Parts: sequence; C-alpha cells; structure tokens
Amino acid sequence: MFLGEFQHTLDGKGRLILPSKFRDALADGLVITKGMEGCLFIFPKSEWPQLEDKVRSLPLTKKDARKFSRFFFAGATEEALSKQGRVLIPENLRKYAGLGKDIVVIGVSNRLEIWDKERWAAYSREAGESYENVAEELTELGI
Repeated sequence: MFLGEFQHTLDGKGRLILPSKFRDALADGLVITKGMEGCLFIFPKSEWPQLEDKVRSLPLTKKDARKFSRFFFAGATEEALSKQGRVLIPENLRKYAGLGKDIVVIGVSNRLEIWDKERWAAYSREAGESYENVAEELTELGI
C-alpha cells in the first residue's frame, strides 16, 4: 500500500528518484500513465493486469468508454527502476502533467501520483475547502 506525500525533484533528464519506502513494491517494474486532474499515475507492474482487465471490459459500443481507454492506454509506458531508485518520466507524460523541476509524489493506496508542486498545492487548497462536503457524500456510500 502506498501512503504519504513526498517532495522531490526531476533531474535534467526527466528522472525521478522515488521514495525508498516505495521501491520494493516497484522492483519488478511499473507502469506510468496519464492520471486525472493533470497528474500521472504509477502502478506496480503486478497491479496493471487487473486494471487493464477492468478497462478492457468496458463496452466498446460506449463512446465514453472508448475515449477513456484511448486516453489511459495511449499514455501508458512500462518502466523499470534503476539501482539508485530512479525512474525516467517520458517527455510526453512530463508535458501532460506540466511537471517542472519541483514535484510531489503521493501515495494513494494501490498507486502513486506524480504532481507538479504548484499544481498539487492548488489542488490541495481547493480539495481541502470541500473535504467535509465530499466526506459527507461518501457516508451515503458506506464509507
């Protein structure tokens, strides 16, 4: 399980040193793809097949399902950690997420999210303002 928030930087080649506490879970490889709200998702390679099955099971006849599948898979790339715990974030994904030098890595249960530091700060402020309302709505779902 991935938990926590960590401040990091991208080097000049677009590589990110992942927090050491996450490296064991990603040692067998990882998949990076476009996330929601302008971030990137990183999934352990072992988690990817279940997610892939779920997305593949969406009805091909539904326009939104096709759109989501294209977006999700076209942006995906398999990567490996270096011995130093670094992973290359491909240029197209860095551009999508607007990643500058300063970034934030957050653990979100079964995935990591990579955010530009300023974008994360703005998102956190906005989400924090509606946190109680969202929590109230989720209680109706049994959470």
